[in-house]
Amino acid sequence: MLATLEQHLDLLVANGQAKLLTQLNHGIEKEGLRVDAQGHLAQTDHPRALGSALTHPQITTDYSEALLEFITPVCDSPAQALEQLANLHRYAFDNLGDEELWAASMPCDIASEAQIRIAEYGRSNVGQLKHIYRVGLEHRYGKMMQTIAGIHYNFSLSEAFWPIYQSLTGAEGDSNAFQSAGYFKLIRNFRRYSWLLLYLFGASPALSASFLQGRQHQLHQLGRDTLFLPHATSLRMSDLGYSNRAQSALNICFNHLSTYANSLSQAIRTPHPAYERIGVRVDGHYNQLNTNVLQIENEYYSDIRPKRVTRSGEKPVQALIARGVEYIEVRNTDINPLLPLGIDLEQARFMDAFLLTCLLCSDELVGDSECERIAVNHERIVNRGREPGLTLFGEQGERSVAEQGRIILNQVRLTAEVLDGVTTNSHYRGAVDAQYAKLEEPDLTPSAQVLAAIHEHGEGYTSWALAQSRRHRSTLSAEPLSQAQQLAFKEVSARSLQEQAEIEAGDTLDFDQYLAQYLAQ
Repeated sequence: MLATLEQHLDLLVANGQAKLLTQLNHGIEKEGLRVDAQGHLAQTDHPRALGSALTHPQITTDYSEALLEFITPVCDSPAQALEQLANLHRYAFDNLGDEELWAASMPCDIASEAQIRIAEYGRSNVGQLKHIYRVGLEHRYGKMMQTIAGIHYNFSLSEAFWPIYQSLTGAEGDSNAFQSAGYFKLIRNFRRYSWLLLYLFGASPALSASFLQGRQHQLHQLGRDTLFLPHATSLRMSDLGYSNRAQSALNICFNHLSTYANSLSQAIRTPHPAYERIGVRVDGHYNQLNTNVLQIENEYYSDIRPKRVTRSGEKPVQALIARGVEYIEVRNTDINPLLPLGIDLEQARFMDAFLLTCLLCSDELVGDSECERIAVNHERIVNRGREPGLTLFGEQGERSVAEQGRIILNQVRLTAEVLDGVTTNSHYRGAVDAQYAKLEEPDLTPSAQVLAAIHEHGEGYTSWALAQSRRHRSTLSAEPLSQAQQLAFKEVSARSLQEQAEIEAGDTLDFDQYLAQYLAQ
């Protein structure tokens, strides 16, 4: 693997093309629950001042009416993406009244699932489709899991990179297919090594006891309302968070675009007995879109996805098959409640170097036995990642977390050196070098720092996270939007409301017909 990485880096440098590695596209999607002044889940409608959740390009909702989602435009640099994200927070804060934006991935105290309002998107057919899909998630997995928030890091290289990279490596064939194959190589290596991201940046070692009410668990109790695992890194990414039994047997194949699309399409077409028992339309109300293993592609919970911007009426998998992979979406990033935005520039720069390393290293496929080792590493890291003596599987056998981590970091640093050589600074090396200390001193990891802060606060997870939410709002609001920025946001919000009204007025089919046509595609 290392030889491949060095060869490809040397090839780009020797041919004067290393600059292409710095010409990246970035986008950040960040979710966050709206909570009231006491830290309870907000019961209010999506604020009208934030526009239409159906059509606003940058502010929408995810599962719940209270689960905001900010989407930055595509940006040339991670710094620019983070500034866009900060401005989205500032505009939201200006329009939330006394509500706060929850600063952590695991939700606030929620007394019962009845308090979780499923997001509404208006009366248009597409709006009803989005709502009923979420009703289906309730029936399949329960509402509580859908209140978890995270950060999605969208990443791609410039279009100019791919033909040059293909020429330098001597690869033959269609250029579009080469690009897709390159992104799938990145995805395969990401799956091998992404446990390191969970160790270095996981920030959800504790949660509100209400999240697991009525469920069996092995977590430790801290005070009255907090549950935790002493060495956990990311309970959000554990079996307590985004996981479910029906999907565990899907065996979605990430080796090639064709195998990925085919296995995902099959899941969308395959009925599941438990979901058949739920029914689709019962007593005049829709319980779900269909009874298949997946209602739509987005129901598949993966920590990384190949993506392609869809056209009107086009499904994601159709777009991938027709035009190939355009970018990748990294989905395993916790919101770090110690940071105002939940992520900072050092982490983003490390992500860039890490993802480029995944692209440029080994092209080996992932077999069944390696899939099993990847799953074991993932489970160990999320639940016990900071445990003394913990070992993981790697290319050179089973070794300690620190040893396996250093092997990966040494490779990422090679990529960082090339990036800094192009930009004539040390930003990327600095971002990588900062991670070595976390391997030697687990107490430096965000997960350890979060636990320590909750202990020091003394009043439990919910009280501490609410205090962090208020602190971050104050920090970001200290640099208010300019009048021009405020006006621009208001115009986009107003336009989105108008666009929703136009969509609703333009529907010509009743919803039953619309859904039948959508599912028949």
